[in-house]
Amino acid sequence: MNAETDLIPAPLSASTWGEGAFVLDKDTTLTAGPGVGGAERWLRTALQAATGLPLREGEPGPPGRAAPNSIELRHDHHLPPEAYRVTVRDDRALIKGGDPAGAFYAAQTLRQLLGPEAFRRAPLRRADWRLPEVEIQDRPRFRWRGLMLDVARHFMPKEGVLRYLDLMAAHKLNVFHFHLTDDQGWRVEIRKYPRLTEVGSWRARTKFGHRASPLWDEKPHGGYYTQDDIREIVAYAAERHITVVPEIDVPGHSQAAIAAYPELGNTDVIDTTTLSVWDNWGISANVLAPTDNTLRFYEDVLEEVLGLFPSEFVHVGGDECPKDQWKASPTAQARIAELGLAGEDGLQSWFIGHFDKWLSARGRRLIGWDEILEGGLAPGATVSSWRGYAGGIAAARAGHDVVMCPEQQVYLDHRQAAGDDEPVPIGFVRTLEDVYRFEPVPPQLTGERARHVLGTQANLWTEVMEDHARVDYQAFPRLAAFAEVAWSALPAPAERDFADFERRMAAHYRRLDALGVAYRPPAGPRPWQRRPGVLGRPIEGAPPNR
Repeated sequence: MNAETDLIPAPLSASTWGEGAFVLDKDTTLTAGPGVGGAERWLRTALQAATGLPLREGEPGPPGRAAPNSIELRHDHHLPPEAYRVTVRDDRALIKGGDPAGAFYAAQTLRQLLGPEAFRRAPLRRADWRLPEVEIQDRPRFRWRGLMLDVARHFMPKEGVLRYLDLMAAHKLNVFHFHLTDDQGWRVEIRKYPRLTEVGSWRARTKFGHRASPLWDEKPHGGYYTQDDIREIVAYAAERHITVVPEIDVPGHSQAAIAAYPELGNTDVIDTTTLSVWDNWGISANVLAPTDNTLRFYEDVLEEVLGLFPSEFVHVGGDECPKDQWKASPTAQARIAELGLAGEDGLQSWFIGHFDKWLSARGRRLIGWDEILEGGLAPGATVSSWRGYAGGIAAARAGHDVVMCPEQQVYLDHRQAAGDDEPVPIGFVRTLEDVYRFEPVPPQLTGERARHVLGTQANLWTEVMEDHARVDYQAFPRLAAFAEVAWSALPAPAERDFADFERRMAAHYRRLDALGVAYRPPAGPRPWQRRPGVLGRPIEGAPPNR
């Protein structure tokens, strides 16, 4: 095994010493110094299950070296946050982390060095467990290495979410953007407003395929997370050094909330009591009314959300908000006039600005999709730049922080190949190589402006992903390529060694097999991964790079 060629994401540096190896056995110990006990507990649990070895706690070794026949984790204050060093020599392995997260990422790397069987939950027949003699030094490029999972369009049960947190951790991703509300479902318990889940968490039927498809799944679809479920998810993520950023969508993408509480909608335009949770895809015209009642309602919602999610950022959506109802609403027009706003775009900006101030007063930061730029960006807002690079560039130039997640590059619901076998093909073709050559910082941003790019995020919108196997297929293997982009110090896109990445993926596919990931094979979908006859929405040609 060559540590320089099979680790994903690629480390900053890796060097080996010949063919020597540290062979683990029943007497091998696992020890942690102060501050890195969490990484030790995770590593012991994972390796005991996979290897069947006891890995008892041992005594620490001398300064700069682990004890014989031991794996030792230590905190090294000379290393920066999230950085680590792994040294395997003779019969010992020393892990040093700049902080608890760095030690945890080193533990993930150590598991990769042991081979794909180390990713299983029970031991297979194996003669020995060998760590190659190696020196690895590593640190991440970006502080925000994110994955967005949409559980509103298709609900993913709690166990599936916990599984995805483990998959994120295995790839050194550290921000889980949890898309909890939309037109098609409300997925988080709010105790003050129980109808949000009693009514808003399920729909009578579901469109199968793209919204133009004639096919329907006629059975009800739904589900939600209790507040204790959320606490468990947040705690499980924190143990893996993943921050969970909740998204509560306003003022658009809100039909499920309006179906539960009709007074939230534009009652002077339509009879909102006739609305149900939407069973189709696309952009619903039914948006929140810009009233004091609506503001108070969502303040109450967010009070409970803040109690569940300790994250610095709270995502408020802000995207794809049709203005037709506001244009026709005397109430909305009166509010525009009262506040002296610049039309309906100004009204949306006011709406987002209200929650920017509200969150700031509580020590949190608002983040929203790049439509929040329209009508003027709230002073403290951070932008998720999804329609391309342009929104992020504009925000960074104005001194705002940005997370780059352009649809044309890292929306993993987009199809992976042009063939007819791709299941429910959506959007542009985005191959494994395309994702590997994605660059989060555009050339228009340099110096201080480039530093406003907090990082990058891949997004999984689940309209055509009806279960976890479909999510797996769309996410992998491309999420592995994205993780390397977010973590590793790669050269410019054209200079990246994709052939080397493919070689390392040969080992990584075996890890994914051990983890039970239903990825897209390099040769194309397996027969049961296809969806013949289900209409998608493919877009031909290369995506715009704007």
